[in-house]
Amino acid sequence: MRETASPTVRVIVPATTANLGPGFDTLGMALDLYNHVELTETGEGFVVDVEGEGAASIPRNESNIVLRVVRQVYELAGRKPAGLRLRLRNEIPVARGLGSSAAALVGGAVAANELCGNCLSDQEILEIVTSFEGHPDNVAPALFGGVVVSAMIAEGDRTEVVSRKIPPPYGMRAIVAIPDFPLATKRARNALPAVVPFKDAVFNVSRTSMVILAFIHNDWDLLAKVMEDRLHQPYREPLIPGMGDVFSAAREAGALAAVLSGAGPTLIAFARENTAEVAQAMEETFARHGVSCVTKELKPCAVGAKVI
Repeated sequence: MRETASPTVRVIVPATTANLGPGFDTLGMALDLYNHVELTETGEGFVVDVEGEGAASIPRNESNIVLRVVRQVYELAGRKPAGLRLRLRNEIPVARGLGSSAAALVGGAVAANELCGNCLSDQEILEIVTSFEGHPDNVAPALFGGVVVSAMIAEGDRTEVVSRKIPPPYGMRAIVAIPDFPLATKRARNALPAVVPFKDAVFNVSRTSMVILAFIHNDWDLLAKVMEDRLHQPYREPLIPGMGDVFSAAREAGALAAVLSGAGPTLIAFARENTAEVAQAMEETFARHGVSCVTKELKPCAVGAKVI
């Protein structure tokens, strides 16, 4: 008698860069670098396998946060699996500001939902994963792709995550300079002040609005003028040697703008051309500050998490 194969789902999820300069905890963009998640229903027990980026530091027991989100999806779907095998193959660097945890969580949630018959909506998946991540700026573009604007709105005893997707400018390239050291999000958050000057808040509101308009209208000239920030980058700069100089070098080499990717330490420059020159300038400038880095040329990714 032929044995019945265990149900298996495979999902790929893009990396993301959050904030995009002034859009702190609000804007995020998907990039064409991927984590792969495979989930299989088994007869008994819970097993986690990890390979690739961060494999040595990721738990392989029931404390694994991706397994936890998987089990929550099953619970909400009214299912109790006897066992699960979770396989994570990570191409996105861990703790570098490229949304590795959001990608893994989204992949786990989407895979679990697929095995449960897709009984949960995309909105429910968004809110489940956001509850694990704390904010949606990486989660939403990992799930939906493109550039996503998100907000968390309190309604009684629950918080709704509202998000809207817009296209990135056609022909954009993202040059990421990934330093050889990690930066925990908690440490980067602890560097931020409890209050900021009113004028800095107004500055960021205006720039965020303009960045969104620049994306919608494919307005490169506008984007080059408004991707500035006063709410988080100045306070995180001491954590990343040479950050300001790398920004300047990238722009001098032809980038339209250069910003901190998420909480860092990865720096990201946006350009239409001269991408090799921009990458070289970023590497050389980091090196002068004693930082070794890897550069990659990525493209905005229009598609989010995808069952393959």
